[in-house]
Amino acid sequence: MKKAMIIMNPSSGKEKALEYVRKVEDTLRNEVGYDVVVMETTQELDATKFCISACEDEFDLVVSVGGDGTLHETINGLLDQKHRPKLGVIPLGTVNDFARALHIPLNPDEAIRTLTSSKLRQVDMARINDQLFANVVAAGSLADTLSSVSSEEKSKLGAFAYFKEGVKELLGGSAAHLVIEHDGGTWEGPAPIFIAALTNSVGGFENLAPDASVDDGLLHGFIVHNLNFLNTLTAGFSLLLGNLKDHKDVEYFTSRSIRVSSTEPVKTNVDGEPGPALPIEMHILPAHVQVIVPEESAES
Repeated sequence: MKKAMIIMNPSSGKEKALEYVRKVEDTLRNEVGYDVVVMETTQELDATKFCISACEDEFDLVVSVGGDGTLHETINGLLDQKHRPKLGVIPLGTVNDFARALHIPLNPDEAIRTLTSSKLRQVDMARINDQLFANVVAAGSLADTLSSVSSEEKSKLGAFAYFKEGVKELLGGSAAHLVIEHDGGTWEGPAPIFIAALTNSVGGFENLAPDASVDDGLLHGFIVHNLNFLNTLTAGFSLLLGNLKDHKDVEYFTSRSIRVSSTEPVKTNVDGEPGPALPIEMHILPAHVQVIVPEESAES
């Protein structure tokens, strides 16, 4: 019999995670024919450990039930594994970038119905130093600010919690000296933030990288620099309108690998979580994971 592991974060979904997990388990057992194991996270990296065991025991499917943090830990269990199960996603977080990019319903009950779909999408992942990421890496003074956005603010404001804190930091004028090496050359200079995106949805804004697709084999880089009050406002509008890459104070490029370094201590944010300090190296892992998507899911 096919085997499925449900990895759940009990604190996600406004404490309704257990209720949703029962529905997931029922759907997988009775409608798809899986033998199901449920694993509940209690501390950091539990989801990674559970996913590693699912790979080693050759499970057919792993379902992440939680927010982007739970998903980030789960996919890191796939790192360097010979056997990688299919991935199902039930989004219970505030932002849910990965689900947005794959057109997986943000309504948990509708997302659970997606698990009966026969449609799979081969999705890129990327490696940053010794971990994987599915959505975005941010480096610079702004990255630390984004990591400090509270759960209460995210619950209340959603994606605009990041936008609000980001504008505040940008207006402070803090910029680290970055060296960014990519397939097309090297950029060097002061920048408050550098963003490398895998998908079109970043921080809940589905227009940040409208050209990015989950399976295009590319990292989409945005170097933001020279921002004063007026430029910050215009960059914000460009973000909302989906043409940030055309802003005069933004350098945009695509690459299969990127290296970012600095002579200053600079932090990063990886898929919404605190990441490693610079230097970092990233490279694309094309079609690394098979994800269950809705039958009618768009291809972009």
